[in-house]
Amino acid sequence: MRPFLIFLILLVCFSTSVHAQALPERQRAQKVDTILKQRFESLMPMIMQRAGIDMWVLITREYNEDPVVRTMLPATWLNARRRTILVFNRNPETNEVERMAVARYNIGENIQSVWDKEKQPDQWQALAELIEARDPQSIGINFSEDYGIADGITKTDYEGLMNSLPSKYKERIVSAEPLAVGWIETRTELEMEIFEELVATTHEVIAEAFSNSIITPGETTTEDVVWFLRQRVTDLGYDTWFHPTVDIQRTDEELESHITAFSNTPDGKVIQPGDLLHCDFGISYLRLNTDCQQHAYVLREGETKAPQFLVDAFAKGNRVQDIFTANFETGKSGNEILLKSLTEAKAEGLRPSIYTHPLGLYGHSAGPTIGMWDAQEGVPGSGDYLLYENTAYAIELNTTVTIPEWNKDIRIMLEEAGFWGPEGFRYVNERQEDLILID
Repeated sequence: MRPFLIFLILLVCFSTSVHAQALPERQRAQKVDTILKQRFESLMPMIMQRAGIDMWVLITREYNEDPVVRTMLPATWLNARRRTILVFNRNPETNEVERMAVARYNIGENIQSVWDKEKQPDQWQALAELIEARDPQSIGINFSEDYGIADGITKTDYEGLMNSLPSKYKERIVSAEPLAVGWIETRTELEMEIFEELVATTHEVIAEAFSNSIITPGETTTEDVVWFLRQRVTDLGYDTWFHPTVDIQRTDEELESHITAFSNTPDGKVIQPGDLLHCDFGISYLRLNTDCQQHAYVLREGETKAPQFLVDAFAKGNRVQDIFTANFETGKSGNEILLKSLTEAKAEGLRPSIYTHPLGLYGHSAGPTIGMWDAQEGVPGSGDYLLYENTAYAIELNTTVTIPEWNKDIRIMLEEAGFWGPEGFRYVNERQEDLILID
């Protein structure tokens, strides 16, 4: 085993870092269930009223969970059980929402089973009878062309539902896309408290990875840093929703394409003085997910700060962020925000690319898509979705900058968690404004 890897293992095992350690499992479960209770009581009536859908029916099976149902299960349910059918019925006069399960079990404390199998052995017929008794004018189920997260009903379950319903209720079936997206994208105050801590931890782990305690120029590879990030998250009791990447831009190598930049280099490269490093890294915890990209510079011998041309290039990345987030406005679509931001940035002589996505219960979550790296003209469907308050985003973008000193272009690639609320836009835990320095 190489000496550096032995050092890395010892460092991971015995580090006394100040990073916040994850809660013990029992306390995590209590926190998850507290959040769920608040979401069912305060969020569910709001999104159902906003969507104008009377009843929401979610059908899933064990090990093939609807992505939305997964976020509704209590902490002690790691999967659905048998066929699980959840029914949310809104009273249009009081806006109160009944939470019911046509299932053999209560779904924790938040959703009570209303199916007596001894009286009605057929689960589908029991669901049909419940629907007839409530007589909703619209019935939302999870099918969607634009959002995989909102497209969770399977062909088998769809046919089971439709075969059990009387004709007049079949005609009332609508896509529950606005409910599914609203549920997934909206953050509560308690979630944001946790999210702020989680983003701070994400920043701290990146700072540790981009330091001399981990990187020895001329010896450490990008893959060494990648696996440090993975191991550090595990040791702290967290998880991650994607494999991190660490890449290099340097004077004697051409700028990589977007496809190469977004793909991991299996063998890695040895980090050298003068390299501009970049990472893409996220953490998962208490059903929330972060997503962050930052840059570091490896000082050459005799340097005490990064070259001014890299400092200036990084400032242009921050400027694109400023232009972009200034265009957030409730009721605007993702495509509107994208195109206005690109136009303004280009008018200042910048060369931007914006590909921001909602962030929260999933990493690449549901909500307004604000560009894709290969769709800078706008994204039909999810890009037409409107911006709502109390939503979080990975402010992901880049700007290409010509560096005469290197006789080439470089790309400043930034990604930070941002929150859009009643008071406007803010970064969840600030943003990177200076290059991290490694000597």
